[in-house]
Amino acid sequence: MKLRLSSEFIFQLFALLITIILVHGVYVGLIRPNADAIIERQAELSAAGEEFVPEQSIYVIVRDMEQETCFILLFWALAIIGYKSRRAMQERSMLELPLLEVTEGASILPQDTRDYSRSLEALDQHSQDCLLPRTLLAALRRFATTASIPAVSNTIKEYCESESDRLDSEMSMIRYIAWAIPSIGFIGTVRGIGDALGQAYRAVEGDISGVTVSLGVAFNSTFVALVLSIIIMFCLHQLQLTQERLVQDTQRYCDQRLLAHLLAP
Repeated sequence: MKLRLSSEFIFQLFALLITIILVHGVYVGLIRPNADAIIERQAELSAAGEEFVPEQSIYVIVRDMEQETCFILLFWALAIIGYKSRRAMQERSMLELPLLEVTEGASILPQDTRDYSRSLEALDQHSQDCLLPRTLLAALRRFATTASIPAVSNTIKEYCESESDRLDSEMSMIRYIAWAIPSIGFIGTVRGIGDALGQAYRAVEGDISGVTVSLGVAFNSTFVALVLSIIIMFCLHQLQLTQERLVQDTQRYCDQRLLAHLLAP
């Protein structure tokens, strides 16, 4: 378990670093040069007194540092969600394996648990860390020591509830990112409005280009942040649904494949 947590932390750290490098590289090499060219062209047309319709370019909408930060957080969160989804699929694949070879109608006595535990203990460390083998092994050991079917049932339930709580607590970073993105968008809004108010004297003189650009920063940052937060929340809810189903299916597997075959002396 500790090894898994350590590997997940390392993955998150490297995912953040790689995301920062890639997103910033796209902004420096593609988005900001194109956005600056569009804004400069519009400023020239405005200064010349020509009538024109401002171009609604995606480069201009996402050009500012708040939007860049939001995209970094988005892709980092998606990387974490992808990692956890892959882990959940690996754990779900354990439900398809014959971990307990109990024939139909056969019974498991307390003295038989050692034989069934050997196949679980023979699994590699990565597989033993999965929820299903851990729960089955704990249930067999409890039955061997107590010979009580209700005690085994409680053990299965406790392990599944503990896993559910652990999975929920590990979502805290993704939830924080989902909260942080709209907050960063609102920071961009405040910054843009502040810049616009600082250039109000230029608007009075007839030059509204600076005010227009600043207001664009204000509204674009909030727009982008809200859209990205919707994407993250959708992916987060899908991951939670997958994990909840995994825990429920694991408990059902233990009830049908183990608990139903136990026979107390």
